[in-house]
This record gives sequence, C-alpha cells and structure tokens, in this order.
Amino acid sequence: MRRDTFLKSMVALAATGALPLSAWAAANIKMMIPANPGGGWDTTGRALGKALTDSKLADTVTFDNKGGAAGALGLAQFVNGSKGDPNAMMIMGAVMLGGIITGKPPVSLSQATPIARLTSEYNVFVLPANSQFKSMKDVIDQLKKDPGSVKWGGGSRGSTEHIAAAMIAQRVGVDPSKINYVAFRGGGEATAAILGGNVTVGGSGFSEFAEYINAGKMKPIAVTSAQRLPGINVPTLKEQGIDVEIGNWRGVYGAPGITPEQRKALTDLVLAAVKTPAWAEAVKKNDWTPAVMSGDAFAKFVDDEFASLRATMVKSGMV
Repeated sequence: MRRDTFLKSMVALAATGALPLSAWAAANIKMMIPANPGGGWDTTGRALGKALTDSKLADTVTFDNKGGAAGALGLAQFVNGSKGDPNAMMIMGAVMLGGIITGKPPVSLSQATPIARLTSEYNVFVLPANSQFKSMKDVIDQLKKDPGSVKWGGGSRGSTEHIAAAMIAQRVGVDPSKINYVAFRGGGEATAAILGGNVTVGGSGFSEFAEYINAGKMKPIAVTSAQRLPGINVPTLKEQGIDVEIGNWRGVYGAPGITPEQRKALTDLVLAAVKTPAWAEAVKKNDWTPAVMSGDAFAKFVDDEFASLRATMVKSGMV
C-alpha cells in the first residue's frame, strides 16, 4: 500500500473512532521559533517542519521567528497567543532556561505544555591557533593563578558555554563568580573574537567551529559530553579530571491549556517526525546527538535541569 493511501486510511479510521486522534496527521502546524533566523533553534524548527511535511505527517507548517532575551520574547508571544491551540508548537532548549533564570520574564515556561526533547549538541572549547596555551590543563593552571586573566568567549549570558565555564571553575576550586566571560550576540561575533585572539578560550557547539578546527585556525581542547563525540578526536572534560557534562539540548513545547488527548496527539506527531529520513539527514548534517525524551519524563527533566542550572548560576553570580 502506498504511504499516502495508508495515511488516508488512518484518517478515515480516526474519524470513525476506530483509531485515536493521535494516530493521524495534523493539518496545519504553527511553529514558534523564539530566535532570529539562522541559529540553532531556527535550524531545528525548520528541520522538524520539513520532516513533518516531507513525510505527510502534516499538510503545512508555518514558522514565526521572534528572537530576543534568550527566547523569552518568543515564549511570551507563544504563551499569550496560542492558548488552547492543539496545532501550535514552540522550539526551546537549555538556553531558554538560562534566559528565564537571568531575565525573569513575565511569563513562565510552566504555562506551556512539555512535549519532547529532540537533540543535544555538546559544546567544544577551543583556543586560537596562535595561543600561548596548548591544552585545557594550561588554561586551568592559568585560571587558578589569576581567574580574571582567562577570557572565556561564547554566546549570551546564561548560555550553556557560559554555564560550562562556571562549572569548570567550580570543579577546579576557583570561585565561579570570578570568571571573566565575554558574551557575544551571535556565533559570528564569537568566532571573529577567537580567530583574532581577543579571547583566551572560546566555546560553542562543535558544528559552529568545525570548519575552523578542520582548517587549523582553532585548536579544540575539550568537549562537554560524557564520551568523545563520534568522529571527533577531542578529549572530554571528564577525561581530563574535570567532572563537567552539559549539553545544549533542544526540544518542543505545546500551547498552554491543551487537553491530555491533544498533548498526546502532538507528542505522537513529533515522535513520528524524528523517525523520518528527512530528520535523520538533518541530524547528520548538523552533528546533533539524538536525545529523544517525551511526556512526563521530559517534563521532569526540564524541572531538574532548571534547578541545577539555577544553582550553578547563583554561585557564579549570574543571578
């Protein structure tokens, strides 16, 4: 049976009540991307949308980019404008939790409905090619001597690389509030600062730095994953005696006020999408690590992650 014929059959069965609503495709998905075009959340949202439409799990997917305040502006628009909409979804992730903790927006993530975690992208720390340092050990030795002399460069205040730098300091016995972190508005600014030797060490997702690492313009010295990343011969922080593991995970939330049945339908839709060839291609292209988790387990993960991040951020003076 052809796939489109199969899906039409499922729709017919759902209409008669023989199949639950969650078994058939949503007609029109509205996806909030709380970031400007071109970044990690935008790439994730559009890859998910392509997976939904290519596989005919959804007829259409429309995108709304609303950047600013580490996702808090998009979150506010989503919470206030999508109440009860079973076809609305929002891309979010670890960076949003950091933004909420530091920015204290007027709306709460708990007002929306957790659906699923999709991926995790681990950070890599790099040195400029002409750095006086050769390894993470060299950086740590200098950090212990004079914390302010080590300039960490990366994304926004409260980003995963900012939090990772604070965690590294804490684990090696340095007051995390004394780290010298330089936040940049985008990956391009951070990359330029590293290439120009304007920061001591830079951090970001591996895909952001891959071309410069491969060209010998940046020297990778550590990754924040539990094990070495496939095909990337860079030691983990844990291998180097620094007990830090943190991923820049990304996920999906549904609108406030949807019913349990609507939540299940949206969850089933997303879980079906991440099993498609289009999604697999996006994961490979972007060097994402699959990290699928859904339902109550995902909701608990977010709560635990929020508490853990907040504790680290308070100790480091970010809050």
